[in-house]
Amino acid sequence: MNMDAIVAVTDRIDTVMYTYFLVFLLIFSGLYFTIRTRGVQFRLIKDMFSAITEKRHEPGRRGVSSFQAMMVSTASRVGTGNIAGVATAIAVGGPGAVFWMWVMALVSSASAFVESTLAQIWKVHSGQGEFRGGPAYYIQQALHSRALGVVFSVCLILCFGIGFNGLQSYNMSSSLEYYIPGYAHTAGPVALGLLLAVVTGFVLFGGTRRISFMTSYIVPAMALLYLGMTVVLMVMNVPEIPAVFGMIFREAFDVQAITGGFAGSMIVQGIKRGLFSNEAGMGSAPNAAAAASVSHPVKQGLVQVLSVFIDTLLICSCSAVMIMLYVHNNTGVIAWGGATGAAALSNMPLVQAAMLDGFGPLGINFMTLAIFAFAFSSLIGNYFYAEGNFRFITKSKPALVVFRIVCCVVIFFGAQSNLTLAWNLADIFMGLQATVNIVAILLLGKWAIAALRDYEEQRRQGLDPVFEARNFPGMPACECWHETREELETATRAVEVEEREMRESEQELE
Repeated sequence: MNMDAIVAVTDRIDTVMYTYFLVFLLIFSGLYFTIRTRGVQFRLIKDMFSAITEKRHEPGRRGVSSFQAMMVSTASRVGTGNIAGVATAIAVGGPGAVFWMWVMALVSSASAFVESTLAQIWKVHSGQGEFRGGPAYYIQQALHSRALGVVFSVCLILCFGIGFNGLQSYNMSSSLEYYIPGYAHTAGPVALGLLLAVVTGFVLFGGTRRISFMTSYIVPAMALLYLGMTVVLMVMNVPEIPAVFGMIFREAFDVQAITGGFAGSMIVQGIKRGLFSNEAGMGSAPNAAAAASVSHPVKQGLVQVLSVFIDTLLICSCSAVMIMLYVHNNTGVIAWGGATGAAALSNMPLVQAAMLDGFGPLGINFMTLAIFAFAFSSLIGNYFYAEGNFRFITKSKPALVVFRIVCCVVIFFGAQSNLTLAWNLADIFMGLQATVNIVAILLLGKWAIAALRDYEEQRRQGLDPVFEARNFPGMPACECWHETREELETATRAVEVEEREMRESEQELE
């Protein structure tokens, strides 16, 4: 079987898996958990923001803070898909696809809450004094199936550590074609691939602390810059804004756009691009959520809901507004639907065209910077997930070193490749991991809901919620959560002393 035939087969599998199966499974789980949690993603918005400031509770450990865990997950969620993915959804499905992206972010965030809460409940202490967890861990501990956990881990490693990181490297490399004619045929891709591999390796071999440090700065900075440019563009086009949003809402309920060509219809495109931008229910973000040191699992569940909102309701909306302003100001630039719409993206992505139209050359330069920032943060966030699952399969340190080197090599070659096949394979592996994860959270969701009730009851009593496993009869055994409130408060004070002494030591060195 030649390469073209392999690409065709994987493309068919990808289309069938997402269009006729996985989209509906994700919708069902999102609606189910929205009902079971009584709309936790809407009711506890205030708690989401307060949970971000949660400090570590483990003295002597190098676990990350609640905010750092959110930044790692957001770094993986926010990638070039927020640019190209939105453009493709609009080109193929029409402006109404944006509305359905928003709807699915609101609904599927309930699944994000459940999976991240479960990851916290069944997290474990790693040999390096950090927390690790995720679907593989709660599948093994709560469903008592290590084999299924290994299957999930392998799919995630192939998807995030190999497929998606190669793609992000390629996206960065291809963005330079605007500046260098014939770039693909120069030494540029090799040089960029080598640079990315070296810089990424420096971060990867630094461990969780360096990963969380990098994402804690890169993610907020790139998000704020991107939001800022969108606000400026909207201010420059204030008279057109009502028409833009009117087009989105009007097209969202257009019967022909909804029913015409199901695989490319507006609803399917909006749901598909939205779900796989924010990754809610996919089983990836729980790997970051488990790393946080918090007093109650629900706190990190709420933080991860906020991460979904940041990804889709803010970042994706930025891209959508830019595109729609460009289309509105340049009537006839693109015809929605199918090959015609997709073909309009072949020469210059819509968001880049929108930036050029709104800001001139400055816009293109900023978009190139955004692509690099989005893609590099995804490289780090994706690897964080892959390493956690690699450690689930084996704790061999030599094997981990080899794995890190392999990931850097993938990034090196990714900058030089055409990755159509990698897109298909990564989507397929992600589809498999999502299927395993959704089945698991549907079976274990009752414990996340019980934890939510416990959290809300303690809040009603005016307490800072503390999770104690002994208060949940029948819950499968977990490694953490055996401290009492008094013991946790003592540990928290020890952390404060530890951090104060560290700050004083750093000041003396300065």
